[in-house]
Amino acid sequence: LISMVGLHRFWPVANWLQPPWNWLGLFPLLFGLYMAAVSAKTFRSLETGLIPFDEATCLVTKGFFRYTRNPMYLGMVLFLAGGATLLGSIGSLFPVPLFAWIIQRNFILGEERFMETAFGDEFLAYKSRVRRWL
Repeated sequence: LISMVGLHRFWPVANWLQPPWNWLGLFPLLFGLYMAAVSAKTFRSLETGLIPFDEATCLVTKGFFRYTRNPMYLGMVLFLAGGATLLGSIGSLFPVPLFAWIIQRNFILGEERFMETAFGDEFLAYKSRVRRWL
């Protein structure tokens, strides 16, 4: 978020959305925040590890997890995309795909290996039904 604001301020490239259209960014920003918060609450209610690579005690497949295997990460990406839209400059968009790539490379791929080891066929079946992002 800080890098997005910095790029918007010092290297905006071009403004692609002017007011009031940039306010459309509130929708993905708020929905992303909601998705991440509700998914974290689901983890806490099932008393399974919330912090990346914490021990998982169960495979969560309800709520937003029915549609994406990573709703907390997707929520973060939507939050950032909404923030970039609010800023309205092309420069502020650059960190969004970079963030998604870093999350996938450094967290998601390892977590999937961990889940496959922990839950075996149950996770493989879930993985075949539900996409990683959307």
